[in-house]
Amino acid sequence: MTGFGKTNLAIPSKSIIVEIRTLNSKQLDLSTRIAPLFRDKENEIRSIVAQRLERGKIDVAVYLEKNETAPLTVNKSLAKNYFDELTALSLELQNPVPSDLFIQVLRMPDVMTSDKEELSEELWEQLRQAVEETCQKTDNFRMNEGKVLAADFENRVKLIDSYIDKITPYETQRVANQKNKFLASFAELQLKDKYDPNRLEQEMIFFVEKLDITEEKVRLRKHCAYFLETMAEKESKGKKMGFIVQEMGREVNTIGSKCNDFNIQQIVVQMKDEVEKMKEQLANIL
Repeated sequence: MTGFGKTNLAIPSKSIIVEIRTLNSKQLDLSTRIAPLFRDKENEIRSIVAQRLERGKIDVAVYLEKNETAPLTVNKSLAKNYFDELTALSLELQNPVPSDLFIQVLRMPDVMTSDKEELSEELWEQLRQAVEETCQKTDNFRMNEGKVLAADFENRVKLIDSYIDKITPYETQRVANQKNKFLASFAELQLKDKYDPNRLEQEMIFFVEKLDITEEKVRLRKHCAYFLETMAEKESKGKKMGFIVQEMGREVNTIGSKCNDFNIQQIVVQMKDEVEKMKEQLANIL
């Protein structure tokens, strides 16, 4: 699910910014951009985010902004040595000594260095809490989106359930329609007085039993109810809900293959459309 969270942590002489962005993905795809000072704690940060956010395409960024310029140390002996050697080389090659030679010397390796800051336990604990807080903000963002999706799912499930009721009138009528088709075919082939009415009734009974969709309708209703029950659970049930919708799709397909009625087929198409829309969204639900 999509989400965003940002936390600004202000501490003496520096500021730490933690940002988390998530996009839809069936699996956990976690990428990080972490300031060098906190690089050694990358595994711990990834573990916290993976545990709290579970899955999705997740981008984690930890920035460090220093409010004060870090003190620099100049290696004077090394700088003097660079300057003397470069000046001597210029004279030896009869090349004019560059006017910016001093600036070039300052850019030479190891001439100017700053003390490397070590990550203290106190600072790490502050960062850990900031990561936790950002995960919570991201999760809240997701929950708000989830409420909208939950309402959409509930409407679609109720719509599918209402379509089952619409099938019933056509289901009772199709037996009579099929019998009339048989009789019309007999009349067309001039077999009106050459068939056994009792045998026709038997064949109609076999036909009705073969194409009966009562069980499929009952199972589909139960799947709809089970989906709503599962959606109401607090734990992460996205994959389970996906399995339920797959079963709903199977029942709908079976009804479509057995109904042998144009009107019911139209309703089945509408049910399939709702099921497919649910599948698209459920691929991203936690």
